Parts: sequence; structure tokens; C-alpha cells
Amino acid sequence: MSAGWYLRRLSRMGPREIGGRAGDAMRRRRWRSSLPDSPGVSGARFTAVLPPGTTAAVPPDAAKRLIAEADRLMAGHAEFFGVVRDDLVDPDWCHDPKTGRRAPWGYAFDVPYRSEDTVGDIKQIWEPSRHQYLTVLAAAYAITGDERYAERVAEHLRSWWAANAPLRGVHWISGIELGIRLLSWVWIRRLLEGWPGAAGLFEDNPVALDQIWHHQRWLAAFPSRGSSANNHVIAEAAGQFAAACAFDWFPSSARWRADALRSLERHLRANTFGSGLNRELATEYHGLVLELGLAAVAEADAAGVPVPATVRLVLLRMTDALAAVVDNRLRPPRQGDADDGHGLIVDGTGTDRWASLLATGDAVFGRLAWWPEVTGGDVRTPLLAALIRPGAIEVTRPASRPAHFADAGMTVLRGPEEIWCRCDGGPHGFLSIAAHAHADALSVEVRHDGVDVLADPGTYCYHGQPEWRRYFRSTLGHNTLQLDGGDQSVSGGPFLWTRHARSRVLVADTSDRNVARWCAEHDGYQGSVHRRRVELTAVSRELRIVDEVRGPNRAVRLAFHLGPAITAELVGNRAVLTWTRDGEERSAVLDLPGQLSWRAHRGESDPPLGWYSAGFGRKEPATTLVGTGSTDGAEGFVTVLGFGSQG
Repeated sequence: MSAGWYLRRLSRMGPREIGGRAGDAMRRRRWRSSLPDSPGVSGARFTAVLPPGTTAAVPPDAAKRLIAEADRLMAGHAEFFGVVRDDLVDPDWCHDPKTGRRAPWGYAFDVPYRSEDTVGDIKQIWEPSRHQYLTVLAAAYAITGDERYAERVAEHLRSWWAANAPLRGVHWISGIELGIRLLSWVWIRRLLEGWPGAAGLFEDNPVALDQIWHHQRWLAAFPSRGSSANNHVIAEAAGQFAAACAFDWFPSSARWRADALRSLERHLRANTFGSGLNRELATEYHGLVLELGLAAVAEADAAGVPVPATVRLVLLRMTDALAAVVDNRLRPPRQGDADDGHGLIVDGTGTDRWASLLATGDAVFGRLAWWPEVTGGDVRTPLLAALIRPGAIEVTRPASRPAHFADAGMTVLRGPEEIWCRCDGGPHGFLSIAAHAHADALSVEVRHDGVDVLADPGTYCYHGQPEWRRYFRSTLGHNTLQLDGGDQSVSGGPFLWTRHARSRVLVADTSDRNVARWCAEHDGYQGSVHRRRVELTAVSRELRIVDEVRGPNRAVRLAFHLGPAITAELVGNRAVLTWTRDGEERSAVLDLPGQLSWRAHRGESDPPLGWYSAGFGRKEPATTLVGTGSTDGAEGFVTVLGFGSQG
């Protein structure tokens, strides 16, 4: 990174964080020349096993998906972030198939992992080494008893351990990677219980013991600090806590366990609004944190380690909040960054992540009457539910489905025939750098029966493609209004914002069944205030958006991003939208502000405009309608989205 970036980053830190990072730097220099041996362990035994009969509770359809996925993995096939791989029979742990580069060897903290020219795409290298594909193979063994799966897991773990000595290479740089990897190892050992080679792979294997010990020593020494204490620190704490519970074989295990639990409890509370939504306001990280928290509680209960009531309370609130915000197809908002990160994977392709989390919430906490129905099954829910002790939590849960989350600034308007609209009037992001935030103040996201009509375009990438990173988190890249060609918040780097737009919700009224209303404003454009009003009328099935700008004359661009399934015919300031859902033709009409000049953009790259990213590393062309003009003489820009009559 440039010297300017380091100065901008330093400006977002407080004195305590600066002191902690200085200590980390000194420790890294000391560790370069001093790598202690792990303590000898004798008589270690793994006791955190699944109760008898647990795998029998796995639904047949979920087991079928799991085994199909395991067989693909056995053949060497997998896909990570849009890159199809066929090399997983014998993987090269430092090779990036996307760029063809191989990460250099050496002391971990010397590896320039942010440089794609030197290392390759770091996400492509790190993801297989989270070993979550091995938890899938281990789960397939647990369900089928087929030792081929267990043997492949053992082969790959031994290969990884041999190729990645402690503190050497790219896999010893980031704490979130170590934490999730430890959690995977715990579940691999659990799921391989019954295989004759399980003990020889783990507790009777000096190499495995050395790796487990060094992973925990690393996490104890280098926690994410201060402005970086977001989902990363929760993954670090959850992984260390899980390992210290299940692999409690070392002199430091009790201390690591206690420290990790304190960190987990503190940061779960810090990372979560009282309403239950994640403070990063990035939905996929809500899912990641919830998965990590549930996995940590499962380890505590399996080991008989008491957990503060606040931990379960936060997870309960997160689950209720998730149930509240999903649409009728169980899809949550597409808000903020998303990198397809999971805490624990034991399911095959095609398993719905959000349905799985709600099913687990039902099993652990009990569903409320207003929760949406979950159909289908998954592998993970019965496994977690077998370990987590059920019990009442002293809290009053919502009696009806919440629509407005005041602390998070999120409001969900719901209309007839499955019209769903998310309105964003919340904080820019979490902590001083707001690492995973987008410049999306006052944006809206609209779906009809689960189909993206006015879409949040997503994330696409983090490292290596700065122009695409800028676009997908820009103001123009969202359904909101841009002034003078700039973003509402000021970026200082790919995970750094140096000035945050401040939003406030003025009206959030969903009590009237006929008309739901929302109004908010933000101050991100210095010298001007952008205010937006949204009304969803049930009878007319119409969404009305009014944008007002108070301040001097400014150049305006108003963007509406359509989902990839939507075809648009734009004539003047009217767009006719059509799409197909379950074989049925659907349509809507988008009447756009006449004061602006409208143009449709699709799949443009210089500069980027008109794209949709369904998942990390993947993008596809989608239509974006952009109106240009100025605020001069405009009392308000009125947009009306009408769905007309069904059918």
C-alpha cells in the first residue's frame, strides 16, 4: 500500500490501537528468529463427539445433496468465487488458478498478500485452506461410513501441514483464516469419529498437535484490534474458543479458552445492534457472525463450559432479526460487502444458507408465530442442535414481525403479492474505517416475489481490481442520488472510509395496511442535504420515491439498477420492465423524473456501469437506468414504480 494509505489508515486509529499495533510489530520481529517448540502432549483424547444417532436426523434430501457434493470433491472438482477448479485431488496450497501466480514462500509477515502482481488473488489462495470443503467430505463419511471420504480428508490435512509450517507462507498472515481453519479442524475430527484413523490423524499425531498449538498461539498474540475489530475478531475468537474446548490438551488451553470466550462475548455485543442486526450493515457478515456464534456455543455445550447469557441473547436477537428482514423467498437484503464467507459448511450445493440458519434458530431458540415458514432441510441444523443445550432465555421477543430497525436505520416495506422494499437510512458502517460499508445512503432495494427489480448490485471483488472495487461500493453503484459526480462518503482505500455520510430516518410508518411510509435524509454532500421519501400503496401496488435536494445548484445523477432477470424498454422517461417467475410473465412500469435525461447502461467497463454480482468473484451485465441533470429549479424528483394487476 502507498504511504498515503498508511497515513489515512493511521488517522482512523486511537492511541490504544496504535499502541497495540506497535506491540504487534515488535512481536512479529521477535518471532521471526524465535519459533518455540509446541509443548509435548501425552494421553490426549477427543471427547467432544456427537451424541449417538445424530446423523440419523439428517433429512434424506440434505444427505443426498451432501453426498453429491462430496463425490464432486473426490473427483477434484470445486468452484471458488466463480473460478472452476479440477485440481483438488492433489491441490497446490499456494497457487492461484485465476492469475496463474503462486504466492512466495518466506516469513509470513513479509509476504505482500495485498499485491496481486506478486501473490495472485489472495482470496483464491486462502479459501481452500479454510478446509471447509474437508468438513463436507468428513460429513459425508459421518453419514455414509464410506472410508474413501475420511482417507481423502487425512491425505489433504497431512499435505497442508507439511506445506505450511508455522509462520511460513501466505496462510499465516490473517487471523480470520486461522480461526475458521481451527473451527474446521474441530468439526473434521468430530465427524471422523468412528473412523479407525481419526486419533492417528489428530491427537496421536505430533504434526497435528504442533499445528493446532501454533494456530492458537498466533491467535492469542495477534487479535484484530480497534478499528479492525469487526467480523474478523469474532472468527478469531470463535475458532480459538472451539479449539481450546475440543482440543484442550495444552498447558495454555484453559487460558486460551477463557480469553477467547471473553473476547467473543464482548465483540458479539459490540458488533450487533440491540435490534439484532449486525453493525457492519453487510448482510452476509450478519450470516457469518451468526454461524460462528452458534458454532462456538455448540463447542461450549459439548465441553460443558458455561457461556455468559449475553452470548445466547445476542444470537437469539440476530436470528429473530434475520427472520424479520427476509423476503417471501427467504432472501435477506443485499447490503454492504459480501464475500461468500461461511463459519461452518457441512452441506452440499443447493442448500439455502438463510433457510438453514432459520431452521437452526427454530431448533435452538424456538420459532415465533410470525416467522416465515422454512421448507426443505439441511445437514448442519441437526448437528448443531445435537450439541447446543436448549433453554429459555430471559428476554421479551417481538410479538409481531418488526419492519423498522431504528438503531440500524433499516426499514422494510411490504406490500401485496410479495412486494418487498428495503430502505436504508442507517449509519455508514461500523467503527472508524467502516471497512465493509458501501456509499449507499438512502438507497432502496425492491423485489417482487423474490426477484430483484431495483437491485443492490453486490460486491464482486476486494483486491486486485481497484476500478471494480470502487464501482460496486460507490454511490452511483446503488439506487440513490449522486451530486457533482462524487460519493456521499469519502473512500481512503478498498477497506477504508475517511469521511462518513450521516443519515437520519424522519418517518418510518408501517402501521397502515394501505400505505407504508418512510422518509430519511443524509449530509454526505457538503453544503447540501439529500432527503428521500418512499411510499408503498397497497391498493394501487405502487411504490413512489421522491428525492429532494436542499442547497446550491448541483449536477445530479439518479441511478436505478435493475436485477439481471429484468428486461427494460426505455422510452423517454418511462421504462417498461418485464421478467419471468416460475414460468409466468410479470411486468411493471417505472416512471422516472421528467426533469432528468435518461439513458440505459448495460455491461459497460470503461468506466464500469450496468453490472450485478450474484456472488464474490462473479458479475454479469444488468440494466442500469441513469438520469442526469441538475437541481436548479427542481422541487423534487419523483419516481413511480407500478406493478399493476397480478398476471
